[in-house]
Amino acid sequence: MRAHRVRALLMGGQACVFYGAAEFSRDTDFAILADAANLARLRSALAELRAENIAVPPFELKYLRRGHAIHFRCQHPEALRMRVDVMSKMRGVDSFPALWRRRTTIALPDGTQCDLLSLPDLVQAKKTQRDKDWPMIRRLVEAHYFQNNAKPTVVQAKFWLQELRTPQLLLEVAQAHAGLARRLAVKRPLLKPAVSGRLTKLESALLNEENCVRAEDRAYWSPLLKELERLRHAKQAVARDQHIAR
Repeated sequence: MRAHRVRALLMGGQACVFYGAAEFSRDTDFAILADAANLARLRSALAELRAENIAVPPFELKYLRRGHAIHFRCQHPEALRMRVDVMSKMRGVDSFPALWRRRTTIALPDGTQCDLLSLPDLVQAKKTQRDKDWPMIRRLVEAHYFQNNAKPTVVQAKFWLQELRTPQLLLEVAQAHAGLARRLAVKRPLLKPAVSGRLTKLESALLNEENCVRAEDRAYWSPLLKELERLRHAKQAVARDQHIAR
């Protein structure tokens, strides 16, 4: 991606590893800038990886802009069978230019530079209907908390109050930053029982919050899944016609 100057940000399980919330992943997920010039650079990078478009949708700008993920399988010997998924638009996540400005850049021991979604953006991208994403959100924010709780900044405390999903830690932060928590409760009402130390009420509110977000994600994906099903049927019909013609 870097060699071909693709505007791409690592996200998904491999980004979680960088942030200290280990998750094994065979896939490499990227958020990318969806414009013609960047897609041309991406095509060059994928050609070098000998990556083939798999499943649906096809590799076209319009599908990225509508919010679909496009999937590839690499055949290069050094990345054999590695799956690469790219997206540009995600529910509740800012536009790519804003994500790019906030990106985190990490240098590997060999000097390779990796551009990642910022931690708050990665957490937001993980707020889906999938069961596996919610424990990961919890681990991501916990890891950040334990790395920085000795002398937290206001920005860090605000992030924890907005995103922590561990009841005991959220109680701790809310009571240590009660004034900030009360102000943020306008947008995250469960901070009220957190400030007042009502653990049972907080646990119930966290579960309700998760269920609401899952429902929002299901509603968001409903028309996209219907479009994928239409594309899948069309692809099968073409393959069937080609088989008959042979």
